[in-house]
Amino acid sequence: MLSIRRSAVGSLSVAKKHVLGTTAVIGALAFTLIALLIPVQSFGGKSASASTSAGGDDDGLGTLSTAFGPLTPQDRDFVRKVRLAGLWELPAGRDAVQRGKRPTVRTAGEHLIEGHTELDRRSLEVGQALGMELPNQPNAQQQEWLAQLAAAQGPQYEQLFAQLLRRAHGKVFAVVAQVRAQTRNSMVRQLANDANTTVLDHITVLEATGLVDFDGLADTPPAGSGTAPGSGSGSGSGSGSGVAPVPLPASSTLSRPTK
Repeated sequence: MLSIRRSAVGSLSVAKKHVLGTTAVIGALAFTLIALLIPVQSFGGKSASASTSAGGDDDGLGTLSTAFGPLTPQDRDFVRKVRLAGLWELPAGRDAVQRGKRPTVRTAGEHLIEGHTELDRRSLEVGQALGMELPNQPNAQQQEWLAQLAAAQGPQYEQLFAQLLRRAHGKVFAVVAQVRAQTRNSMVRQLANDANTTVLDHITVLEATGLVDFDGLADTPPAGSGTAPGSGSGSGSGSGSGVAPVPLPASSTLSRPTK
């Protein structure tokens, strides 16, 4: 009789152990599931919204359906900026071919003409296919840059040309990569492919002039160098700001024309 009672107590103890073990396993699984869901929800909220809003101006039209795939505000902003780039960089390239004293500056001008002539044609083609209205003249900031290039003389002109255009292409290089990685529109994707090749070529030939001040390419001027002229009006982003906002290099970094 005593042995039977001991056996029952022992069986009850084993059952309790199994219940406790099962509860612990379920609790661990629940904790793991919660831990996994937290980053997913975070990505679907703040992180996802940040990634979609980081690349350009929102024209308020939202994402549109096209025969070539969804067309986002970032996509449209990119196409407009490619068009705007040609509207000021083509004249800048022609000017460099005519006024450049160094063969490397004239070569850079030739590459700008060739590259942006093709990109301009492609941006108009993409704009028409997607039903977009594109600008037909440089914006106010771009006209100011062209005016400053026109006013510069001699070595000052050549260094201003190399610095201004190299900075512009360096900033747009990251924009092209972002659009290429994120767009779901086949027309925009192909334009980004073309722009990537062209921008890299222009960066290369501009650096080959030997006139690029790499310290001056940073968004924040080095300590003691002062604020770059034009940085107040050209530092903001916008669909009317061209491919990339490019503050002019500090005057202290430019060579003065010899008399």
